[in-house]
Amino acid sequence: MLDIDTPKVTQALEIASRYGYTYWDSLIISTALASDCTILYSEEMQHNQPIENKLRIINPFLPQ
Repeated sequence: MLDIDTPKVTQALEIASRYGYTYWDSLIISTALASDCTILYSEEMQHNQPIENKLRIINPFLPQ
């Protein structure tokens, strides 16, 4: 488990501004980046969206 700290909040605000996600979605993305995740599964964010060339958002409910 990761704590929410100033660097994650700052990055979340930058992600929200750059990609247009809400603050809360951006905080999830920021935390995934801090955890070195390469895939974030979400049905509510843009499918196949690359984030910072490190993370890709995938909607697992879309047909193949």
